[in-house]
Amino acid sequence: MPPLLMYQVGIHHEGDSLEHPPSLADGGAHESIDTVGKDGKGGQTPQGKRKTELPSKFPFLNISRNLVLAYQSLGVVYGDLSTSPLYVYRSVFDGKLQDYQSPETIFGAFSLIFWTITLIPLLKYVFIVLCADDNGEGGSFALYSLLCRHAKFSLLPNQQAADEELSSYKYGYSGRSTACLQLKRFLEKHKKSRTVLLVIVLLAACMVIGDGVLTPAMSVISSMSGIQAAADHLTHDGVVFLSCIILVGLFALQHSGTHRVGFLFAPIVLIWLISIMIIGLYNTIIWNPKIVSALSPYYIVKFFRETGKDGWISLGGILLSVAGTEAMYADLGHFSAFSMRITFAFVVYPCLVIQYMGQAAFLSKNLDSIPNSFYSSIPDGVYWPVFVIATLAAIVGSQSIITATFSIVKQCNSLGCFPRVKIVHTSKHKGQIYVPEINWILMILTLVVAIGFQDTTLIGNAYGLACMTVMFITTFLMTLVIIFVWQRSLVFAAAFLLFFWFIEGLYLSSAAIKAPQGGWVSLLLSFILLAVMLVWHYGTRKKYKYDLHNKVPLKWILGLGPSLGIVRVPGIGLIYSELVTGVPPIFSHFVTNLPAFHNVVVFICVKSVPVPYVSSDERFLIGRVGPKPYRMYRCIVRYGYKDAQQDTGNFEDLLIQSLAEFIQMEAVEPQLSSPDSSSLDGRMAVISTNLQSHSPFIIDDEDFETCSTIQSSKSLTLQSVRSSYDDGNHENRKRRVRFNLPENSSMDPEVRDELIDLVQAKEAGVAYIMGHSYVKARRSSSCWKKFVIDVGYSFLRKNCRASAVALNIPHISLIEVGMIYYV
Repeated sequence: MPPLLMYQVGIHHEGDSLEHPPSLADGGAHESIDTVGKDGKGGQTPQGKRKTELPSKFPFLNISRNLVLAYQSLGVVYGDLSTSPLYVYRSVFDGKLQDYQSPETIFGAFSLIFWTITLIPLLKYVFIVLCADDNGEGGSFALYSLLCRHAKFSLLPNQQAADEELSSYKYGYSGRSTACLQLKRFLEKHKKSRTVLLVIVLLAACMVIGDGVLTPAMSVISSMSGIQAAADHLTHDGVVFLSCIILVGLFALQHSGTHRVGFLFAPIVLIWLISIMIIGLYNTIIWNPKIVSALSPYYIVKFFRETGKDGWISLGGILLSVAGTEAMYADLGHFSAFSMRITFAFVVYPCLVIQYMGQAAFLSKNLDSIPNSFYSSIPDGVYWPVFVIATLAAIVGSQSIITATFSIVKQCNSLGCFPRVKIVHTSKHKGQIYVPEINWILMILTLVVAIGFQDTTLIGNAYGLACMTVMFITTFLMTLVIIFVWQRSLVFAAAFLLFFWFIEGLYLSSAAIKAPQGGWVSLLLSFILLAVMLVWHYGTRKKYKYDLHNKVPLKWILGLGPSLGIVRVPGIGLIYSELVTGVPPIFSHFVTNLPAFHNVVVFICVKSVPVPYVSSDERFLIGRVGPKPYRMYRCIVRYGYKDAQQDTGNFEDLLIQSLAEFIQMEAVEPQLSSPDSSSLDGRMAVISTNLQSHSPFIIDDEDFETCSTIQSSKSLTLQSVRSSYDDGNHENRKRRVRFNLPENSSMDPEVRDELIDLVQAKEAGVAYIMGHSYVKARRSSSCWKKFVIDVGYSFLRKNCRASAVALNIPHISLIEVGMIYYV
């Protein structure tokens, strides 16, 4: 058990009437910053010169790479979309449209499918939405990130003006359009509009997570129904049982990661697409070549003229033909926009169109086969090979949405909108993660849906509603991007919004009508997840505002003197806090109740910024707190919403290296040390986290196992405990970095003394100090607020991972200070 220091401290704070804490939405915490960093060669990067890497404007210059990415995208992105022919026609003609089964309605249904695939995936996503990438990343969070950087929409509580100096922060057009300024000011002025925008983004995320429950059940049961079509003795319960076995196996294999998914699964999807295209072409020629005329939109008009309201209700089945389209944009970071366009336009799109055409040609002559349209249209000679490929393709499609669900959870966690969970990075490739808790929850919910419904039509109603809601929200966010990021006219943005909202609104309304017939599942899952996210976000912001308004005054610390009024013992104390400025209240609680503290104090803030990735050269932001004799520093560790927030094994070494470079830089850069730095937080500098860069230290790498025990002021008992801890944790025994100062008479004596103190403190040991907080609503709070904070937020905090575990802090060095927050 880690050493635990608990002080029950309760400070009542009437803070509800105050405005929200500084953020990008409010101008940010405008502390001074020096953007001096390290380039790849160890030299300094002048202020204002950013290494911005924009997507290439000439993708044809790297055709081979894009072709490889296009091939890999088949196995990761298009599995779900490619398996839609398994169930679309059956879903369309289920229900009231059973009374309209005729060759004319078959022609009309195919025409609807063709134009739906053409307008939504091809026109909207391939040609428009894929252009709105956030430094190569896609998805609803990428659009939200873009908007937060071009307008003051962000609600993240700890953003700084310094974040705008990140090389990946600037993106898009730099011009200003007067047409959108009034709308921009209106949205920035009203906090409710920013809150509504965040809720919309979270709703889209919840719908995608809901897809992670529905897609595996829908795809696997649809593919396995082919056994029942060929084996009359097999009951539907047997099909569901076999499907559940496959689903359990699918989720059980998730821990192995997705780094091989592209090459392993791409051949399956490619063979599947070629197979269904050949079958579709065969059926078109053999059964009814006149189906080609249904490419004309005239047959859509004829379809609705004949079916009326029942035809509109059947759109809930038509939209399943484009289910999975959002994965094209959500998984953009794994590939490239050009490779996605190649794959869809030249492989996926023609194969699907020909398959739907052939299936319609077959059904126009075999109306009795509509309940099992896909497998009935397969020629007898290739039935079983196609069945095997269909089952494998369904598994691939399920894999893609499960992977997307993990990414969504990670991004929500970065926004402070999801409880802390374990995130395992399965490979060195960015974005490939595995979340154990979410994986098993998804498995249980998927099995419940599969066993509870057993009917793909009911599951399809819920699946279609979730997919179309995400597309509807993407259109809205894309409109805002057109206005605020691309700086296009309001007329163009309104035309885009109205055109696609009209089409998607028809499908969404049709899917919503079927909410009582299964659609309620996606709504229930989404609203439960949305409630969890909003409660966690609300509690987190209240806790941050408490810390913000109860910061320790620097005057009080300066009045204590360099010794802080207590004994300064050897070692480094890392105090973790969410504050980016000021001294957190946990520090005053500690020094008030204990007579000693470490010789070197570093206030650590691990924060997320609205960019997908932060370069390692820009990750550490180092500054000084108080005068130099106090030996107090601040380190802000910045991550993007898709960065791997994991301990690389040498965090302490990187921190010491960065502090040393800051100390040396401060001596030669006058702008870092101002006359009033003794009374305020000092200026901050971006320090490269590269141990091989220019350093005032001589760095020796030693094997941890052969390194002798460091003799310090620690007791022999603590040394014994640490030794046994290290023996039981082989992953912590990789290497040890020893810092030594060279004999250099030219170094400033004051700088040398400070560096010596830093090295000696590092050798004495590092302690991690965190708050073990309890958040409670004030007695005067409303019943609703008491329920949200005392019941909802407290339950989530007790059942999620602790901050120390999420940050990979070694338990042997952890000290927790108990605090009660009355918000």
